[in-house]
Amino acid sequence: MTAPSPSAAPSQIVIRDSTEDDMATVTAIYGEHVSTGLASFEETPPTLDEILRRRAAILALGFPYLVADRGGVIVGFAYAGRYRDRAAYRMTVEDSVYVDTTQRGGGIGRLLLATLIERCTDAGYRQMVAVIGNSANAASIGLHARLGFRMAGVLPSVGFKLGQWVDSVMMSCPLGEGDTTKPGEKAS
Repeated sequence: MTAPSPSAAPSQIVIRDSTEDDMATVTAIYGEHVSTGLASFEETPPTLDEILRRRAAILALGFPYLVADRGGVIVGFAYAGRYRDRAAYRMTVEDSVYVDTTQRGGGIGRLLLATLIERCTDAGYRQMVAVIGNSANAASIGLHARLGFRMAGVLPSVGFKLGQWVDSVMMSCPLGEGDTTKPGEKAS
């Protein structure tokens, strides 16, 4: 199926929970980013079976795994997962957002990330962390900033991909009551 024009209005996009049937397209979208970009530090595109395994692991932990559907065509995906495994990080999630390279600039990433933030807030998480590959990734940094993320720092030259050193940009966003109350407490 031919991808719709990126100039189509974001209102034509439905953000929904992913299905196994969506994962072939997710695999292709992510594979393109892995092969040609610096947003992901993976160097070999994962197989469909690996993407299915990763999705199942995310869902088994109760995290959202979303897709952007425009007229029956998947044009992006996003999910949240553990920021780190140690118990003290249990209220913090890390986001991942990828949009089909032919669909950039049409508001798809914003819709995906906004929905992901809402779902994680509703689930009771208090912080969302973005680990953005490449400090020159102005689109992702700008997207996160527009949705309330603050710059936390840059880890310079922590990756080497496509013949160059690549930074990791760290951003964070409070969810719900953030750190104003302890987990399980409500603000007075």
